[in-house]
Amino acid sequence: MSALLRWTGRLEALGEDERRALLTRAAHSGEDELGRATANILQAVRERGDAALHALAERLDGVSLETLEVPRQECEAALGRLATPLRRALERAVRNLTCVHRAQLPRPCIVEVEPGVQVERRPDPLERVGVYAPGGRAVYPSSVLMGVVPARVAGVREVLLCSPPGPAGRPAEVVLAAAALAGVDRVFALGGAGAIAALAYGTASVPRVSRIVGPGNAWVAEAKRQVSRVVAIDSPAGPSELLALVDGTAEVEAVARELLAQAEHDPDAAVVALALEASVAEKLVAALERGAAQAARRDVIRAALRARGAVLLVESPEAALDFVASWAPEHLLLAVADAERLAAVVRHAGTVFVGETTSGAFADYGTGANHVLPTGGLARSYSGLSTLDFFRWTTVQRVTRAGAAALSADVAVLATSEGLLAHAEAARAWGAP
Repeated sequence: MSALLRWTGRLEALGEDERRALLTRAAHSGEDELGRATANILQAVRERGDAALHALAERLDGVSLETLEVPRQECEAALGRLATPLRRALERAVRNLTCVHRAQLPRPCIVEVEPGVQVERRPDPLERVGVYAPGGRAVYPSSVLMGVVPARVAGVREVLLCSPPGPAGRPAEVVLAAAALAGVDRVFALGGAGAIAALAYGTASVPRVSRIVGPGNAWVAEAKRQVSRVVAIDSPAGPSELLALVDGTAEVEAVARELLAQAEHDPDAAVVALALEASVAEKLVAALERGAAQAARRDVIRAALRARGAVLLVESPEAALDFVASWAPEHLLLAVADAERLAAVVRHAGTVFVGETTSGAFADYGTGANHVLPTGGLARSYSGLSTLDFFRWTTVQRVTRAGAAALSADVAVLATSEGLLAHAEAARAWGAP
């Protein structure tokens, strides 16, 4: 047992209610208080536009905004004032993100189905997208890069950024600098559900976009979920999470550091370790207790570990993979001897870290992979943000006179079987004389 962690012991010994609680991460249905309050904000912005956004800034952010948009020169000035080491690190992140996301660019596909019948599928960049960058408990310039760089690589015509205003009525200086570095077209001092509403519905100041991407708090996640009926989003994301598989070959202290790093994001973060040996589980619990006591954000870490933290003993790698499939983590760390083999068969994780040297910190900032990932078990259905999210596909079809004659009879038969006689006649008319 551990006073720090909610769950310890053997995985298979958990009762049905405990296992359900372990598997179920926080999610909002739209019927709870948060969902109703978010719906009210969305409706206010949809009906009153800029006036509602100004009122929200005063009520929720405590600032009176002269303008919603931040002039481009302020972003350029912020970049110029950025400390050299930080600017150099952000520039490196941009280079690596560009490298990875350029390799993901889709290609058109043209297939000759049969003589005279051709089908083409063409990727077209979206016209305008909105990127959200958080600015509440912490400021994340990296999230600016994660949303903007792949959009730019894809060839999106216009990229907007929304981030909450600080006391001076502007987003954080480093967020503005990152926006300039990544090539954002327009920046708005807007946060929370109001920002999502503005991007989804459009106002006099904020143009409507085709897709909204980027992480945020529960209000942002719920707003994105609700507006997904009218605009595309990346995925319904929630608090950060990490699932680690650990055996006796792992450096336990390193695994503990990874768990603590994810836990420091948010009191609602979920971190779970599955140990393949009892001694490993014991060492890992002890390392977490030591690390949590010394961490700068110890209060946040302790809250997360007590609410959703676990170190559980599992009987085999196969049992661990079964749990991975059920939990479908945002981040999966394979700190085991056969990590490569397991990585090749995992199908339900936002991203997989092979070995404890593949730190989540590297993934969040430096590898070039995107850190905007599905959470709450949605890795079963959604993928992490990529260049592909900034395209839509157009299908082009070509049928020659000879192809039409060859298709006509069978298509007429199919249409007749469905009672669509005008379809049948349209096809039959092209039949050979």
